[in-house]
Amino acid sequence: MFKNLSKNFDINCIFLLIIFAVLSRLIPHPPNFTPIGGIAIFAANKISDKKIAILLPLICLFFSDLILGFSMITIFVYLGFVLISLSSIIFKIKIYKKVMLSSILFFVVSNFGVWILGYPKTINGFIECYTLAIPFFTNTLMGDFFYTYFLIYGFKFFSKYFSPRVS
Repeated sequence: MFKNLSKNFDINCIFLLIIFAVLSRLIPHPPNFTPIGGIAIFAANKISDKKIAILLPLICLFFSDLILGFSMITIFVYLGFVLISLSSIIFKIKIYKKVMLSSILFFVVSNFGVWILGYPKTINGFIECYTLAIPFFTNTLMGDFFYTYFLIYGFKFFSKYFSPRVS
């Protein structure tokens, strides 16, 4: 019985931390400094059902996009987060390396969409698109680090201080 209580606490804690992170996507923030990459990495590491771990950041994106709006590159953004989730599940590497890999994956995939949809289909158009996106990469990297570690250490904090003790 107490094991279920502890498991329910973990699920509720994860849910609340993710709600807080998603709400932070809806308040003013620097471009690309968002919680979704952190949610994808956190979910891949903490949720045992990997299908749910992959779907969770997409669900968070979808509900916040209902408020923020969708764009032409939405499919590339969602694809980027699927790849982040998959890479976080597949690669057994340190968290900081997962964060760097996720930021790079998102940069490459989302800006490929920007290039396809908004730039000349030439090498110069490709270079210009990715060059102009570099400042956004910095924000993505900082946001991914901040939210990944916020979620990981927030979960550890709540688990340590508020989790029901199983005797």
